[in-house]
Amino acid sequence: MAEPASGIRVLLVDDHQVVRRGLRTFLEVQDDIEVVGEAADGEEGVARAEELRPDVILMDVKMPGTDGVEALRRLRGLDNPARVLVVTSFTEQRTVVPALRAGAAGYVYKDVDPDALAGAIRSVHAGHVLLQPEVALALLSQEEAGGGQGRGGSLTEREREVLALIADGRSNREIARALILSEKTVKTHVSNILMKLDLADRTQAALWAVRHGIGA
Repeated sequence: MAEPASGIRVLLVDDHQVVRRGLRTFLEVQDDIEVVGEAADGEEGVARAEELRPDVILMDVKMPGTDGVEALRRLRGLDNPARVLVVTSFTEQRTVVPALRAGAAGYVYKDVDPDALAGAIRSVHAGHVLLQPEVALALLSQEEAGGGQGRGGSLTEREREVLALIADGRSNREIARALILSEKTVKTHVSNILMKLDLADRTQAALWAVRHGIGA
């Protein structure tokens, strides 16, 4: 009897079949990565993500119909736990930044070195955020324009500890273990941090923390 797969379960979402085929061909030779499905647009991608519950989704941004940004928003609304790595040929900040603000864990370009892509998948699966420096700066400037930079003083000491671990790329489960708390309590702390700093998600929280000398 075959043992169940224990690798990182990946869903491919791209409107170009040749891109999906190329990604699948490479990823299927990785010992710790398993491609569990494909989708040709954002709407199908959301449906497949809910059906398959993958660990990581590789998603294009520009697709006909429901694009990658809208798909990210829907996944967040459904509280789908998959980590989304945007794989795009577009380098403009106006294309990539909205995807990151919608909940993407990072992005890579379609001409990425295969080994670097595998590393990126492992990294976002581990809870890290992958940002190019110029995009990180763009997100920080938007966050500062929103006024969040002056609100760090409203955080409790425990919330600052949680924020430091978010900046270190830790998941709620890992934060709970490190601080000897329940995951439910950690989730409450994360929600309070986002509310107090007027931030949308963990990516912005991690950037805020780094910008203000908390954690990584």
